[in-house]
Amino acid sequence: QVQLVESGGGLVQPGGSLRLSCAASGSIFNIVAMGWYRQAPGNKRELVARITSRGNPNYADSVKGRFTISRDNAKNTVYLQMNNLKPEDTAVYYCNSGGPTTGDWGQGTQVTVSS
Repeated sequence: QVQLVESGGGLVQPGGSLRLSCAASGSIFNIVAMGWYRQAPGNKRELVARITSRGNPNYADSVKGRFTISRDNAKNTVYLQMNNLKPEDTAVYYCNSGGPTTGDWGQGTQVTVSS
């Protein structure tokens, strides 16, 4: 089992930026895909971005061109750089290791975009 700890959430104005970090324990970090998901009140949890063990990313259409996922295998950490944030990005953001069905989840970090 992988322990995941997210950080970097907060309150930001529309158009602003935030960088989320997810620190993972365990020795398998560099061989598993990592992902960021989010869940807004009343909505299902949805994929935001995912990065393979080789560093290949993919993104939800709603965040393409604004968000960037990256990973540092030496630090067992995955990042989500979020630029040009919009009110509809407001949600709890979760880090995931190994896929949404059988993988592990962090506790989540709140991102609020509001003026």
